[in-house]
Amino acid sequence: MHLLVTRPEPESEALAAGLRARGHEVTIAPLLSIRYLDGVSLPAREWQALLITSANGARALGRIADRYLKQVPLLAVGEASAAAARAEGFSNVRAAEGDVHALEALALRLLDPAKGPLFHAAGSVLAGDLKALLEARGFEVERLALYESEKQPLPRSVLEALRAGRIDGVLFFSPRTAGQFAALIAEAGLAASLAGVTAYCLSGAVAAPLKGLTFRAVHVAAEPSQSALTALISA
Repeated sequence: MHLLVTRPEPESEALAAGLRARGHEVTIAPLLSIRYLDGVSLPAREWQALLITSANGARALGRIADRYLKQVPLLAVGEASAAAARAEGFSNVRAAEGDVHALEALALRLLDPAKGPLFHAAGSVLAGDLKALLEARGFEVERLALYESEKQPLPRSVLEALRAGRIDGVLFFSPRTAGQFAALIAEAGLAASLAGVTAYCLSGAVAAPLKGLTFRAVHVAAEPSQSALTALISA
């Protein structure tokens, strides 16, 4: 198939390589670009644990963390985020099952509200309020935006490929990119061009912004992980 990958780089490059190895043609068109924020630093506290809800959060935290901080327990939302944290030098990493509620559950299982505050390395736009969830359970959580994401347009070549029916499937990893795609398709007047296109979505929340579009089919991964999403394509 000819697949369109909409997630930000560098995750899109690694994903595309895996899909090409399976024989697919892949076009990368990130609908969000990531910019790490300068001039931010973590308050000097005895953190019980660090929390990340994306691979970008891991990379942003890695830019400002010292060697001591990289030994503090770090809980990641999923395996991809955990891998990114390990690549940044964090040595005590545990992964949840792929969404903010799974990360909350992991924190409740491993951490204790009486043993110190938690730090959430976040982006400027949140997908779920982890801080509120954990504070309701008695934890002290400090959250700081370390990066921001900016919306990007679909390249002209991708619009032309959609119009000509040359794209078979589109991969979506976040509600924000799905919503951005829907808005760009409406703006370009290409809704009718999706009749032969299948959407592959990381979760039901990711699929929700696509409800107004007439895809050939919308498939949702069995669990919110990249492996589960790519399994949809293999199936």
